Amino acid sequence: MKKNFPLQDPKKPAARVLETVKNELRKYVQREQRKDLPEGFNRWDFVCKVGPDAATAVAQPLSAVIAAVDAAAQSGATSVYVEIIALPGTKPVLDDDAAGDSRAMR
Repeated sequence: MKKNFPLQDPKKPAARVLETVKNELRKYVQREQRKDLPEGFNRWDFVCKVGPDAATAVAQPLSAVIAAVDAAAQSGATSVYVEIIALPGTKPVLDDDAAGDSRAMR
């Protein structure tokens, strides 16, 4: 997703527009996570950028995207550019012995 979201609408309160943007971002991430992974991969990684426009967007971790959109809205920006790209990734898998030990410690 590469999209420029307007943060102001003359017909709606600013808080309502901001919540709509954040809801659309959350729904997009959930939709991407539900997609089937290619063979050999076990999770989705997300490459994200947020900024006032595409040229000045700054890389952010997925967990900081919503906060960055909030910060842009509070700074008085009229729009915010958000780029979220889903890439297949691998997460290290613990072997059975290590997994058993960590469960015993809980």
